[in-house]
This record gives sequence, C-alpha cells and structure tokens, in this order.
Amino acid sequence: MPEHPEALPLSGITVVSVEQAVAAPFASRQLADLGARVIKVERPGGGDFARRYDTTVHGESSYFVWLNRSKESVTLDLKAESGRRVLEQLLARADVFVQNLAPGAATRMGLGAQALTERFPSLIPCSISGYGATGPWAERKAYDLLVQCQTSLVSLTGGRDEPARVGISIADIAAGMYAYSGILTALLARATTGAARAVEVSLFEALAEWMGQPAYYTRFGGSQPPRVGTQHATIAPYGAYPCADGKDVLFSIQNEREWAALCERFLDAPALVDDPRFATGPARVAHRDELNAIVAERFAASTSAEVMKVLDETGIANAGVNDIEDFLAHPVLAARGRWRDVPIPAGVAVPALVPPADLAGVTPRMGAVPAVGDHTETVLAELGYTPAEIQALRADRVL
Repeated sequence: MPEHPEALPLSGITVVSVEQAVAAPFASRQLADLGARVIKVERPGGGDFARRYDTTVHGESSYFVWLNRSKESVTLDLKAESGRRVLEQLLARADVFVQNLAPGAATRMGLGAQALTERFPSLIPCSISGYGATGPWAERKAYDLLVQCQTSLVSLTGGRDEPARVGISIADIAAGMYAYSGILTALLARATTGAARAVEVSLFEALAEWMGQPAYYTRFGGSQPPRVGTQHATIAPYGAYPCADGKDVLFSIQNEREWAALCERFLDAPALVDDPRFATGPARVAHRDELNAIVAERFAASTSAEVMKVLDETGIANAGVNDIEDFLAHPVLAARGRWRDVPIPAGVAVPALVPPADLAGVTPRMGAVPAVGDHTETVLAELGYTPAEIQALRADRVL
C-alpha cells in the first residue's frame, strides 16, 4: 500500500483556504486526506475560532482536531494590504480556493468567485455560505442549529412532546460534503475541458436536499411525519425497545416476509401475520401504539443479548443502542483497522478514524494537526520572502 504523498490521488493539487468552524474545514480536510496540499490561512494570534470551542483533547478543541489534520497553517492579517498581497501570491499558485467567510466579506475583499476567476483563470473558487450568495437571505448569518430549524429538521427530531436538535453539526457536515464533491467534480472538469468552474454551496440548501423524503411525504400526504423518538416515523415496527437487562435494542421490519418471520419466530404469535391491524405497512403505522405494546412485552421478557440472538437467527436487522463509549470500542472499527494515530500541537498523538471511502491501493494521508501559524515562515520562504522581510511582516503584526 503506497504511503507517500506523491502516490495519493490529489498529489500536486494545492488548496488555499480561508476557513473557520466546520463546513469548509471538513471539505478541505478530505482533500488533504487524499494528498492535496492544504494551506490554511488563519488570523494572527487566535487563528480559526474553532480552536477555542473546547479544550478537551489535551488542551486542543475536539472540533479542530477532527477537522484540520494534514494542513499547513499560515497566519495572515487579510485586512492589511501586505497580508492580502501574500494571499494573492498563494492564490496564483493554487488550484482551489475555499472560503466560508461571513456574508459579503469575500466580495468586499476581492475574493468573490467572479473576481477570482478574472485574476486566476485556472483557479477553482469554492464558497460556502449560509443561504447562498444571492437571494433575500444572502446577507444573513447562519449556524448549524439555525439551519436545522429553517429546514424543519428539528421538527422531525425528538420525542412526541418536544423537538430536539440533531446531536452533531449536520448542516455543516452536509455542506462540507457537497463542497468536497463539488471541488472534485470541478477538478475533473478542468482536467477534461480546461475550464475552471466555481463551486457554491450553502448550508441551507445542502441540508434541504437531505430533507427530500419528509418533504415529499408532507407535500403529498397532507401532514408531516410525526416525531416518535427512536421509532421510525413512517415504518413500523422500526425502533428501540428496552430489554429485561435495561439495555435498548433497535430492530427494523422492512417487508412482509420479515413481518411474518417476526410474528412466527420471535413474537410467537403467527396469528398477527394476517391481523387486519398489522397486515400491511401503512396498517402497522396506523396502529403503532397497539403494535408497540405487543413488541415491548416480548422485549421485556428477555435480556438484550437474548433478544439480539433470536432476531439474528430470524433474519431481522437489529442493533444495541450504543453510547459513545460503546462506539469508541466497537469491534468492527478495531477489527478493520479504522483507527490511526494523528499528532496534535500538544505533542501527543490521538486516534482518528480513517476516511470511510477506501480507494484500492491508496493509504490516506493523516498528518499532524497544525498549531496556529506553524508553517508561516516555510510558506513565505517558498514565495521568495527573505528572513528579514518575514521579520518585518511580523513586526507589523501581519503574521
């Protein structure tokens, strides 16, 4: 398995990012994993504000450690003319520019897609915004939970009595994934046609795409799917039930064959197969409470291990409801070698998950998480700056 950067698919691609928080760093980190050189431009002093979200990973932010391995950190004051001049020099050598600055900030700094395309015809600019570069909300700030609310995701999540946020930054992650795939598509298009195309992604529209099924269900069904906790809103039985040992087990019935097997071999109630209340998928959803009572009684009679054993033997998909400690110790991740140590600024290495898309013959690069400005002098020297010129920029607080 090749392990050197020159063997990676994006070796030779240079990405310059003016990024913060989650969405843009997630996109650029995935490019770095595949061999791209990612030069992350940060504010002098504090850098990306996600560095200070928490201090749980040996003094480093859990968000920053997750999102910023294998990058080079360069500090630049982009409000200073000399700082912008350095950025222009970086962009002249880059293939991709990624930014998720505040609404309107990129355009005011001359970093909008149209301006960049005019100055650097081969550069692929990628902008990530809250609600898009145009439209009535173009200037509106957007954070993950705000977008979860605006796309109605929060109204689908939680129990019957109270909505809840999704427990991860799902809007940011969705936008980062679309930015990543958009950049890869633009690189392919440039390689095959010679044309560099700008990429634009908004958090709102990324998460809106993921709301497709409930949107169709609501538009044509007359009402939105209900909040039902760990139950599935439109399929039954599909959810988690407590067992005799206190652990919840979730299982799913996807078709009539599985429903019949569940009744006959797990519930020990073959008469339920053709019971009019439960004979079809929509009927089971309509009589969810009655069905749940039957299933819950069976679960409560056995331990979680016993329940999962019988469900496995019956051919019914199931899983224990894990907490994060259970997930970290998951046997699949261990057996498949999905953890790899990554150095962090604290001087230690921490385990990180290998990227989930395995490419035959490719070992992803999972390099160190940089401290603020770790690579400033090296990168400026590559641009032709002398030690004296670098020192002068430091004295002027540009770096």
